[in-house]
Amino acid sequence: MSDSDDVQVGRILSRREVLASLGAAGAALVLRPRPARGSAPIRVGAHRIPGCVVRPAQTEGPYFVATGLDRSDIRSDPTDGLVAAGAALSLTIAVSRLDGASCTPYSGVAVELWQCDALGIYSGVKDINGLFDTTGQRFLRGHQRTGPGGVVSFETIYPGFYGGRTPHIHFKIRTDPDQPKGREFVSQLYFDDALSDRVFAGVPYADNRQERVRNSGDGIYRQGGKDLMLEVAREGQGYRARFEIGLVSG
Repeated sequence: MSDSDDVQVGRILSRREVLASLGAAGAALVLRPRPARGSAPIRVGAHRIPGCVVRPAQTEGPYFVATGLDRSDIRSDPTDGLVAAGAALSLTIAVSRLDGASCTPYSGVAVELWQCDALGIYSGVKDINGLFDTTGQRFLRGHQRTGPGGVVSFETIYPGFYGGRTPHIHFKIRTDPDQPKGREFVSQLYFDDALSDRVFAGVPYADNRQERVRNSGDGIYRQGGKDLMLEVAREGQGYRARFEIGLVSG
């Protein structure tokens, strides 16, 4: 199984563009997301401006399914209640809006996740290479709307892998979720190779016989993946991660 649609459709907002968009140095900033990896905080005079930047958009891929599942725990399949096996991952996504002179929490936007299981299988689809048919199933899929703080949290598992792709999680943000053709941002989240080495040494990942690709060998990752890396920490028997993203309003 592989995702051949590797066209990058977004870009990172430059520091100059951030400064121009934020305007006056004394602008009130409610949300202070961390700068993109490798960049330093921006300073204008005595005022520190946080790195509220747009992350690179990436391909949606062939396995998106509009399930309508509004839920925080996406591990189970609502058709039979079975829970996807794998290392637990608590993922928090904070969405901010860059609008004129402010960078504020973006409330009311829909954040949707979908990913493969520990053996590289997606639910709800017939694999393009004929490796599986999970039509009607809905494990590891779901969405939520951000609250006043612009934050959603999901309970999922560390994703497995399949031929041609490094481990990743797809996400989509719809800024007008009540509109059938509203604006949306689509991209993917990635993991450090060394962490994946440790996770995949355990069950059930060790039973995956597909060819694993590391980040450097993934054509889609090479189109901005460094700015889509998750910072993952151990939590109990599983892991937790947080991802912060700024969207340009308008």
